[in-house]
Amino acid sequence: MSEQIPDHREAVRPEWIDYNGHMNEAFYVLVFGNATDAMMIETGMGPLYRERSGCSLYTAEAHVRYLREVTGGTQLTVRTRVLGVDAKKVRLVLEMRVPDRDDPVATTELLMIHVDQTAGRAAPFPEAVRECLAALTQQPPGWAGRSIGPVPAAPL
Repeated sequence: MSEQIPDHREAVRPEWIDYNGHMNEAFYVLVFGNATDAMMIETGMGPLYRERSGCSLYTAEAHVRYLREVTGGTQLTVRTRVLGVDAKKVRLVLEMRVPDRDDPVATTELLMIHVDQTAGRAAPFPEAVRECLAALTQQPPGWAGRSIGPVPAAPL
């Protein structure tokens, strides 16, 4: 295991483009989900782990920021970082980038819970998985932990 999770890469498919000519919001979430699946494999929670243990990660909370439009065929790169882990939860941030831009086009912050699917409740991570996630923990970017701001009152 390296000191960081390898980037996830995929291209924007034509069917992901909406009537406004850019990637529909649902597909940003799909790409982030694909990157999270890749992270699970990298940290020892891939398909064989799920089959043997009956456990998986469930998203309990997500905050997505759509920052720039993305068009068809664009190559996407998603960087996943672990911000913290405890016995049953892990906090992640993911940044979606495109070529020729230094800033992300979208971000998401996730709180994920390790769930025993048979019991239907949270379960502790195996020690090896928790230690792997702990070793990957990084400082949060400045945007992490923000909430949605208030909407100004409309004039009467």
